[in-house]
Amino acid sequence: MSEASKPKNTAYEVVIGYVAGIFSGVSKNAVGHPLDTIKVRLQTDNTKFKGPIDCVYQTFKTQGIKGFYLGFTPPLVGWVLMDSVMLGSLHNYRRLIKKHLYEDKSLDLKGHIFAGVLAGWTVSFIAAPVEYAKVKLQIQYGDKNRGPISVIKGIYAKSGLGINGLYKGLVSTLIFRTHFITWWGSYHIFTDYMHKNCNFSPVLTNFLAGGFSASCFWITAYPFDVVKSYVLANDKFNGSLKSWKEATLEIYQTKGLKGFGRGFVPSILRAFPANAAALAAFEGVLRLAGTTSHH
Repeated sequence: MSEASKPKNTAYEVVIGYVAGIFSGVSKNAVGHPLDTIKVRLQTDNTKFKGPIDCVYQTFKTQGIKGFYLGFTPPLVGWVLMDSVMLGSLHNYRRLIKKHLYEDKSLDLKGHIFAGVLAGWTVSFIAAPVEYAKVKLQIQYGDKNRGPISVIKGIYAKSGLGINGLYKGLVSTLIFRTHFITWWGSYHIFTDYMHKNCNFSPVLTNFLAGGFSASCFWITAYPFDVVKSYVLANDKFNGSLKSWKEATLEIYQTKGLKGFGRGFVPSILRAFPANAAALAAFEGVLRLAGTTSHH
């Protein structure tokens, strides 16, 4: 590659991370949305379903295949936007941290964790309203379901943009995504191990590291996702930290510790394939573009 065509330290390398994230978002949503719907329904209603199998059965029986894809449009648009922002930010935070803190050295575990948490907090400002609309759509059980535009308009007309409105989930989302410490720390560990010890192709390495690291993330972060969904699904809670604490306490008082694990099975089943496909797509686009996210 000639000096003129090198993307390093140019606007091209900055932008390509966001472009690669678009492909990640499409892959993730196509693979993972049906299980995400089951997860949210189990998280937000502890009387309607006996468990994940019953939830799948009841959803299919009453609403057919389309029942699993309720709320598909906001996360399709949202995951494209969120993964573009999250992975583009991750890519560029890594570049900046390497440039200013590591110079000619590769990023170590701390550098990857730092970049991951910053990316998680950055994307929270996109994720909060998208996930609020998604949850409202996914907990519809009747035959006459509202669409995403109707739901978003309704939330905005009633409560505006603030912590009672479209940004009701911001505090919950920031707390939840702080656990990107686990995701991107373990992604670095798995990737580094496979590079050194396994004769895997880059695609297989990214696929496996993406799936395993996402599984680690969901194991540690899942209780906080339950609280987030609970806050978003219940109108009595607003988006304040105080309300988040009240929701956490209510889950514990009414359901015990097991309440924080409700819906875990579909979530962990979704985590590996959805994120393995997403990160393989992201890293693959970066390789085709002549750059990499793993400095």
